[in-house]
Amino acid sequence: MNYKKLGRTGVKVSALCMGTMQFGWSLGEEDSHRILTATFESGINFLDTADIYSKWVDGNPGGISETYIGNWMKANRIRRDQLVIATKVRGDMGRGPNDEGLSRAHIMSAVEASLRRLQTDYIDLYQSHWTDDDTPIEETMRAFDDLVRQGKVRYVGASNYDAWELMQSLWVSDKYNLVRYDSLQPHYNLIHREEFERELRAVCHTYGIGVIPYSPLAGGFLTGKYRQGQPLPASKRAEGRRKVMTEKNFNLLYEMERMALLHKASIAQIALAWMLADPVVTCPIIGATSVEQLNENLGALQVNLTAEERATLSTMTDWKSG
Repeated sequence: MNYKKLGRTGVKVSALCMGTMQFGWSLGEEDSHRILTATFESGINFLDTADIYSKWVDGNPGGISETYIGNWMKANRIRRDQLVIATKVRGDMGRGPNDEGLSRAHIMSAVEASLRRLQTDYIDLYQSHWTDDDTPIEETMRAFDDLVRQGKVRYVGASNYDAWELMQSLWVSDKYNLVRYDSLQPHYNLIHREEFERELRAVCHTYGIGVIPYSPLAGGFLTGKYRQGQPLPASKRAEGRRKVMTEKNFNLLYEMERMALLHKASIAQIALAWMLADPVVTCPIIGATSVEQLNENLGALQVNLTAEERATLSTMTDWKSG
């Protein structure tokens, strides 16, 4: 396993990060523990979760993913310093008016709840899940600064921020000498590039912000599981992929399949290898519902695309020419 610095910080994270949105959604606790054990044994030291995972599931109050991680660490006597744990705050975690958002009130309450569920006394990377228009950025950053000073949080990051919002946050941190965002979690993959590349990429590169993209496989589309002319599986997840099922994107899959055959790899590994070769990207966030799927993703670390192959994929998905 290769390890990289997270942005300008000194902490080192694995080349792949294990996302845990599936815990309590498509995976029960026993299977989640199995995935976590295989993840840890592979050398991945970076886990990403959120307090709201997976509150959208009927009967799930949120916090289940964090709870599974905490129970797994305790049951397996995992040394806390062997993991870099990232979680997020912002979402609705209750019925009260202050049970969501990025206010000091909610952040201070939410971090204590996350610490209890994770059964730890600190969070390595505490992230704003998305912005909060009702709360001044200065209030949010002062709350994060206090948590870092208290030792409950080591670093803070942002997710789903526009470039101007990220820049405003950096400006506030600089003006008031507060902790700043050291990572960004953007939605980014081969067929969803413009959102990150138009402005966010330059901000992250210029200010040394670590980039940990989510959905690097475009919700499964970049695995090749959906084929042109074939009916979609009967599921909400599959239905959500319909908008990306264009002739352009299927042509991309055909080219990726050709490359996969040359490299004795899978289409998913080609998609991850393209991202892993980008020096601005710290590590993509993968998700796995089986050990076999985890192992396939790990195989991307052994795929070295040529400069010409990377250029071909980039040209085929270039949003600037569209």
